Amino acid sequence: MHDATIVGGGCIGCAVAKHLLEQSSLDVAVVEKAYHLAEHQSGRNSGVLHPGFNYEPGSLKAQFSTAGTRRLKAYANEHDIPLDECGVVVTALDDAEERRLHDLREQADENGVETEFLGDRAAIRDHEPNAIGQAAMYCPEAASIDSQEYVYALASELKNAGVDFYMGHRVDAVRDDGSSFTIETSNGTLETRYLVNAAGLHADELAHQLGVGRGYQIVPFRGEYYELVPERASLVESMIYPVPDPDLPFLGVHYTRRTDGKVIVGPNTVLAFGREAYDNTDVSPRELYDTLTYRGFWRLMASREMAAVAWDELNKSYRKEKFVEAAQRLLPGVEKRDFARSYAGIRAQVVSEDGRLVKEPVFEHGSRSTHVLNAVSPGLTCSLPFGDHLAGEVLENFE
Repeated sequence: MHDATIVGGGCIGCAVAKHLLEQSSLDVAVVEKAYHLAEHQSGRNSGVLHPGFNYEPGSLKAQFSTAGTRRLKAYANEHDIPLDECGVVVTALDDAEERRLHDLREQADENGVETEFLGDRAAIRDHEPNAIGQAAMYCPEAASIDSQEYVYALASELKNAGVDFYMGHRVDAVRDDGSSFTIETSNGTLETRYLVNAAGLHADELAHQLGVGRGYQIVPFRGEYYELVPERASLVESMIYPVPDPDLPFLGVHYTRRTDGKVIVGPNTVLAFGREAYDNTDVSPRELYDTLTYRGFWRLMASREMAAVAWDELNKSYRKEKFVEAAQRLLPGVEKRDFARSYAGIRAQVVSEDGRLVKEPVFEHGSRSTHVLNAVSPGLTCSLPFGDHLAGEVLENFE
């Protein structure tokens, strides 16, 4: 029997395990349904370290992202993980976006994030010669990291410290035996005194089994990426972002230079017809039914703005020219032939019963258990400080 077992071997689960080891002498195990780590959200993302200029000062997301950017850079350098500290240019295309740009800079100042205002197109071109905009904000602290290598570095550190990894063990059911849990998996049964649920796309399902987080449900949104063909990758020198809409949790199509030299473009944001439906033809009838019968989903979609966004994003998924049009807003010199299909990821977006897209990290305790219900973007960036925070919460609840 283990003292603490973490379900989910992604960046959050491994970060919690790392900090539990550092803060206690517990016997810790990690259970992962895949045979390889970072198969889902932790490996299917942009790899961007977001320094925190876009998050409300004082919020958990702001605290974790600013601290997380610094800590992940240090961790990457310590463990030889590919890292590109290329910075980001956030471009405003009209007066309304420029006003929001100034608000972003104020938030950045409060969060302790360095920024530089670029007041015209000439200043923008000093950083991104092919980008357009009437003004922009440059943030040098933004960076790109190899997220899969990061998760594997965490896991290697944990294995060397004696943590047991149960790979290829899909959790089918959890039974509370009063003083411990029996975890029934696809590859055997495990016992643990304490359970940490970091199951990502399936975290709500596991929590609901134990009567936790009933007011939330994960609604999966697929984000699809293109990449610039190799001979056109030089059009982007760092990262080019639009000014975010404060009313939406999705940033919109943008450009990211990865550590392998590729420039990925995206993602769009479209309802996925399953929690692991990475292709727009993939459907899980049961999971789609769960989404379509959830009151919170229909309350969310009752918003005229959300319905319009959903239709626009759906068009980007099935019509390449619509995706390209969105990408040309930031980089008008690109053409349809410059884009090649790349990978897709699924965001485990928590929606509350009243139809809110939950934007903050959410975790809840049960009896001898802790459930990470919403490790919302930027989950990768936040993983080390969030894992540190969760480990403290686990140990307090453990006692």
